[in-house]
Amino acid sequence: MTTSRKLVTIQTPAPHQGFLGKGHTARAVIDGNFIQSDPFVILMDDMLDKKDGEPAGGPHPHAGFETVSLLLEGEIGDTAHKMKGGDFQMMTAGSGVIHTETIDTETQLRLLQLWLILPKKDRWTTPRVQDLPAAHVPVAIEEGVLLKVYSGTLAGVTSPVKNYVPLVVGDIHMQPNARTVQHIPAAYNAFIYVLEGSVKVGADGKTLHKNQVGWFDREDTDSDSELIFEATEQGARFVLYAGMPQGDPIVSHGPFIGDTQDDIRRLYNEYWRGKMEHISEVEESQRMMW
Repeated sequence: MTTSRKLVTIQTPAPHQGFLGKGHTARAVIDGNFIQSDPFVILMDDMLDKKDGEPAGGPHPHAGFETVSLLLEGEIGDTAHKMKGGDFQMMTAGSGVIHTETIDTETQLRLLQLWLILPKKDRWTTPRVQDLPAAHVPVAIEEGVLLKVYSGTLAGVTSPVKNYVPLVVGDIHMQPNARTVQHIPAAYNAFIYVLEGSVKVGADGKTLHKNQVGWFDREDTDSDSELIFEATEQGARFVLYAGMPQGDPIVSHGPFIGDTQDDIRRLYNEYWRGKMEHISEVEESQRMMW
């Protein structure tokens, strides 16, 4: 039996000054109660209008989760893992790794970066990185609708990206008044974030506008569910995120996630002692370019 899902929460995250200084605007799309957002920890929408060549960002550690990065515009990253507009990267921090995101030129960029929990049994797995360039992203085309599938299966196409937590990430472009119905498991926690225009969502047609996020209801069953989208006369572009909740409590501090406070202390100690390698130095088998 297929259920038609509805929006139960609509939020408008406010922009604020980002940590990279002047020209950096950030929106915390998710930054709250993990019990409600599981398996999603945080999602930041970072926009940078950099007017100088001073280096910003740089190397930093992560452990206990995965970063899921969709670069909407610009360039970011080091030589080994440079991303350009439309590229997607999933980095499994696992047992602990150092990651570099450096911007050292005048540039404009927009990055959506999600922190995705790892299942408890895989919390300390070997780090790996998966890069999916824009040119290789699977695409589905319907009347008035273009769907880019970065992770999981949507609209009959499947991304090659490997997942520990079942995850769907789709960038959906809709022409004015276009309509589409997409299917995902009813048990997935799901939301959309509107990048452009406005879209009517669900059987009751609640409208989401640019920079708004809408969360769907969910059922803890093995059944299928449908998501109904209808663009307004402006057209619409939004990103759909859907994933299977893991149901395990976590402890989060700084760049690390663990099961206990002892995990956090251990991870800081390992980082300070130089025990974490850079993601560009992991085994070749742990670096995947799709």
